[in-house]
Amino acid sequence: MPILIVLLLNITFLFAQTPPLQWSENVTGVVTHFHSNKKEIALTFDACGGSARSSQYDARLIEFLIQNHIPATLFINARWIDSNPDIFMQLSHNPLFEIANHGTAHKPLSVEGKSIYNIHGTASADEVISEIEGNNQKIEKLTGIRPTFFRAGTAYYDENAVAIAHTLGMEIGGFSILGDAGATFSAPKVAQQLISAHSGDIVICHMNHPEGGTREGIIEGVNALIKEGFTFVRLSDVKKNLVRIP
Repeated sequence: MPILIVLLLNITFLFAQTPPLQWSENVTGVVTHFHSNKKEIALTFDACGGSARSSQYDARLIEFLIQNHIPATLFINARWIDSNPDIFMQLSHNPLFEIANHGTAHKPLSVEGKSIYNIHGTASADEVISEIEGNNQKIEKLTGIRPTFFRAGTAYYDENAVAIAHTLGMEIGGFSILGDAGATFSAPKVAQQLISAHSGDIVICHMNHPEGGTREGIIEGVNALIKEGFTFVRLSDVKKNLVRIP
């Protein structure tokens, strides 16, 4: 039997025996920040997909990052890739950005089908694996690079699902700064969130809602942080210094 199949069967059996006790954005094993002696922050942007509205692309936001040489980690969902194949490839070829996995169907990551925000999560260990690996395989096929970071749709998890992700070689990209609350914050609020950041913080925002306040808030907040001497990193740049929730 192929080694991968044996591994997946073992994962499924192991995590079917122990019910999870945690269910939130911050469960055991999720990365929330990183240690640094420098003034540096990690910007991360989600691209969710699945509908015309959530499959949009804020080109002006990304152009701001490019023009100012600001690196970022882009968590991209399989459905967004399907809606924006050319843009995805352009982003994947830009060394400023690293492509991370935002799931195949944008589901919360659960081993027992828990829901959040009226969105049903994965219902089993098998579905957890499929939600992660479906998009991993898509991204690797298109770019030649397997992602090493995963963020679930809604960024909700149980601890068993996180442990499964670790078994698959993935780090869970959590956050310490809620940058735009699913692209619902106003521009001044987004800027305020960024300006409140400290060294080692991970910021979550969205790159698929150009109609919202994210872009203008990011521009204002990033410019203010630069004036304070901050620089920006991708999660892979600080991988050795990432901090997981114990």
